[in-house]
Amino acid sequence: MFGGGFFGGGSGFGGIPEGFGRPKGNVDTTRYYKLLGVEKNASEAELRKAHRKLALRLHPDKTGGDAEKFKEINQAYDVLRDPEKRKIYDEYGEDAINEGMGSGGGGGGMADIFEMFGGGGGRRQTRERRGENVVHKLKVTLEEMYTGNSRKLSLTRNIKCETCSGAGTKSGRKYQCDVCHGSGVQVMMRPLGPGMMQQIQQPCSSCNQTGFRVPPNDMCTNCAGKGLIPEKKVFEVHVEQGHKHGAKVVLRGEAGCSEPNVQPGDVIFVLEQKPHKSFKRVGNDLVYEKEISLTEALCGTHFLITHLDGRSLSVTSLPGEVIKPDSWKCIEDEGMPVHGSPYTKGNLYVHFAVVFPETVSSEQVEMLKRVLPGPSTSNGHMDIGEAEEVTLRAVKDIEEELRSRRTHGRGANEAYESDSEDEMRGGQRVQCAQQ
Repeated sequence: MFGGGFFGGGSGFGGIPEGFGRPKGNVDTTRYYKLLGVEKNASEAELRKAHRKLALRLHPDKTGGDAEKFKEINQAYDVLRDPEKRKIYDEYGEDAINEGMGSGGGGGGMADIFEMFGGGGGRRQTRERRGENVVHKLKVTLEEMYTGNSRKLSLTRNIKCETCSGAGTKSGRKYQCDVCHGSGVQVMMRPLGPGMMQQIQQPCSSCNQTGFRVPPNDMCTNCAGKGLIPEKKVFEVHVEQGHKHGAKVVLRGEAGCSEPNVQPGDVIFVLEQKPHKSFKRVGNDLVYEKEISLTEALCGTHFLITHLDGRSLSVTSLPGEVIKPDSWKCIEDEGMPVHGSPYTKGNLYVHFAVVFPETVSSEQVEMLKRVLPGPSTSNGHMDIGEAEEVTLRAVKDIEEELRSRRTHGRGANEAYESDSEDEMRGGQRVQCAQQ
């Protein structure tokens, strides 16, 4: 109606239309405020609170609701919540809004209320197009996940050109592509044979699928007609206490623009925990591997654990306590913080591995015999002289040894089964001959 948009050449309410001077006569610029029951200087929070209260009472699905009033308060809220639309309404009244908005009403406010009621039954709102999300992997240490940390990362993204507001032209106009006529797709005809043609669609090479072209004499020099310019931005990524491997830190709307008129997507950082030399994480608990000598296992031990936040934990076994190989001990509330509740922590489990000496001297053997309990008497009344002597062979890796012995004796069993089958067949032949 006014050359490409209601207010100037762009989309939305970018300015005042030509020829739309000061309002003639008295124009009511208070009705929307009265509908919501707020003053003209009401803040956005006051508008939202008033709209929510009325919407809950007037919703058509509620008893005593009023569909017409519900529509009106949503139209009023949609205008007053937008600073540019509110400014135009305060100057020119409702007529200017209705012309510029077309159908008027039913915008974001309506969507908010119907979302509150689980869909309601009202008309669906068209969602804004959004660009794709950008996903990055971020390697973090277990210490950072324990104490929390902030990491600064620099990323390059595309943003809308401020010089031309994303139009790509000096004038702000949009020129339709002459090749694809704004569709972004070229239609080609290919002959297959006499009287037979095949229609092929392919991306328009002239406008790069945008549907618009930029003439050289009107091209924006800042973005070279693309409507976007690269920007290098430093992001601060907060690794929170208790974050786990695979957790996502989302920066809303920070991915940059893929097209000038498309809302930017999100930047998503996926946390990857680096292996730790001392601790292993299991949920909110920690496991600490500790090797001790046989002397420490029998006579007691004392050692320090340097925790993930730098603290030293002094660990002492009780006097007279024997720590057996492959045993576990628990230190309560010294595990990982629970994400969202950092003062609640898991447990720290200590796994003991007892290192035995390779050999002992004859003198040490005699001393140990005097100190330690003697051999078990599980042999009962068996005469040792009747027993056969056997030798012990060291096994370095029992799992590997058992795995390699799974095929042991398989060839002999197969040969035995084969001989048995031959004997059974021969016996049947003899029996038949006798009959």
